[in-house]
Amino acid sequence: MAARRRHADVRAEPLLVRVLLLGIALAFIAVFVVLPLVSVFVEAFRRGIEPYIAALIEPTALDAIKLTLTVAVIAVPTNLVFGVAAAWAITKFEFPGKSVLTTLIDLPFSVSPVIAGLIYMLLFGLQGWLGPWLSEHDFKIMFAIPGIVLATMFVTFPFVARELIPLMQEQGTDDEEAALALGASGWQTFRRVTLPNIRWGLLYGVLLCNARAMGEFGAVSVVSGHIRGETNTIPLHIEILYNEYNFVASFAVASLLAFLALLTLLGKAILEWNTPAPARPTSR
Repeated sequence: MAARRRHADVRAEPLLVRVLLLGIALAFIAVFVVLPLVSVFVEAFRRGIEPYIAALIEPTALDAIKLTLTVAVIAVPTNLVFGVAAAWAITKFEFPGKSVLTTLIDLPFSVSPVIAGLIYMLLFGLQGWLGPWLSEHDFKIMFAIPGIVLATMFVTFPFVARELIPLMQEQGTDDEEAALALGASGWQTFRRVTLPNIRWGLLYGVLLCNARAMGEFGAVSVVSGHIRGETNTIPLHIEILYNEYNFVASFAVASLLAFLALLTLLGKAILEWNTPAPARPTSR
């Protein structure tokens, strides 16, 4: 009883402390999250709705939007397949090099996106290791869509796997073993047992992966070549408009990414609301 009372006293902080901590958190969010988002939309609509729409339907802006969507459509499903396969292998099997694979999945979190872009330039650039062979066979990777896709896939491939690995580790293998014991095939076990158990974590990982893919700047900036109307994604197009002092157009296009961020937060809240809370251990 005394230990339980001490535990309750630790959690029941004085009102002043709780108000102070809450105020610090809210002030931080207001300054570094809410205020920048609000300023983007204010600047985007500063001159009214017509300049805003004109900036979005301008041909180079449409090309940037189309390229960004194309890259996301390729990179996100590819990382989805990789994430599920990697999480399945790490959590369901024991094999040599398992810890190495787990470490490599976290590599994009520790490597600067700019460095990732430079690595691809070193490999596939005209003066790179494979550049002369690619040029000889008329394969263009750098300063083209394939290079942008590769760079985007590199910076986004951990998101799905990192959402699924702890979830699947917590669930264990009991359900799959029971299904196999009842005669289900590997595919039937995955489709009817594993996939329903991980669906919310999977959707959450895809949501984060898509948001990062559409907003990536550093790695894509290195490998794209900044060819207007051809290899500029939305973030690169925003940079060009801002450097040209076309502030209304730059903030108008930036509002698309800000809107994507808001949709991501909304989707995150919905997925967390639908995800059952982990069971808490009962005290004895």
